[in-house]
Amino acid sequence: MTYCVGVKFNRGLAFMSDTRTNAGVDSISVFKKMYTWEVPGERAFVLLAAGNLATTQAVVSLLDERAKSVADRSPTLLKTPSMYQTARLVGDTVKEVIATSASGGQNADAFSASFILGGQVKGGEPRLFLIYPEGNFIESSEDTPFFQIGETKYGKPILIRAYDPDMSFSQATKLLAISFDSTIRSNLSVGMPLDMTFYERDSLSLGYRARLEQDDPYYKEVSERWSEALRDTFNVLPDYPL
Repeated sequence: MTYCVGVKFNRGLAFMSDTRTNAGVDSISVFKKMYTWEVPGERAFVLLAAGNLATTQAVVSLLDERAKSVADRSPTLLKTPSMYQTARLVGDTVKEVIATSASGGQNADAFSASFILGGQVKGGEPRLFLIYPEGNFIESSEDTPFFQIGETKYGKPILIRAYDPDMSFSQATKLLAISFDSTIRSNLSVGMPLDMTFYERDSLSLGYRARLEQDDPYYKEVSERWSEALRDTFNVLPDYPL
């Protein structure tokens, strides 16, 4: 299991992903699930991945391979004319990898994977997409400004209640940290460290990037103070009259 979030707001885009991969209760590994591509001044992309690890790595490897030799390979992430066409390219690659993996007669569901793609191409707006295993996708909107993949249910309430389109990147970090803390406390298959990346509108270059380790002082403080705030609020709420 995994947990990844992409959020769109007025300042730009914020992304966070965990790094835990489970093959059983006694087989836990760390693999990154956040991938980036950029041509400064022209385009910048962030891709988050969840699902079958072999599938997600094959998709990323294929996209990366085609991007490194632009003259010889087409289509490529480094030449797509828009974010929409970039999402189509990623979706087609997902569909291609899953179809190839399942060609031996195995159930395609065993190779399922989903992705969050965000970024900006020069001349267009920053955009955020959720890409399904079938290769189709949807785009974020004012009503749905964030996407989650993986273990989504525990971290969703805070995103719905506290999201503000005018928030700063620092506030976005706090929002995502609480969302991940709620998920990690509820599901052992999601775990530290956490990868984080920001993209600022019209910068056409990836911004702040960090990895929050288990002992990160900011994350620990947010986790502890959020727990205390919830307990304090619970205690001041009225008891049910009996």
